[in-house]
Amino acid sequence: MLVLDENLPASQQQLLREWRIRFRMVGLEVASSGTQDENLIPVLHRLPRPTFFSLDKDFYRPDWLHRSYCLIWLDVGSRQAAEFIRRFLRHRAFDTQTKRMGTVVRVHPAGIHFWRTPGVSPHSVSWPSK
Repeated sequence: MLVLDENLPASQQQLLREWRIRFRMVGLEVASSGTQDENLIPVLHRLPRPTFFSLDKDFYRPDWLHRSYCLIWLDVGSRQAAEFIRRFLRHRAFDTQTKRMGTVVRVHPAGIHFWRTPGVSPHSVSWPSK
């Protein structure tokens, strides 16, 4: 299950719908609008293996690692969010739900940095060449 933070612009949500990428939104289908970051974590624990995308860097916290979800900080401009969500979901290191679980990820134009349970050091992967 893909979950988008309410900070992703409507235009980016629409692009994802056009690309047939299904998701749920914080503030509409998941939690209440304005829910604080730390209060979203218990909500994610109740969902079936969610992958959560946000433009908020506060979600790139290795202390929030948990095997039952994936947290992703989209460190890109808000107008690029949908493009990088799609690129991330297609990346061979993260292209299945199983590969994503237990990670806290930073997605940015130069690549992907992530923490994976139970590791204590960050990892990096590059974007595939086009």
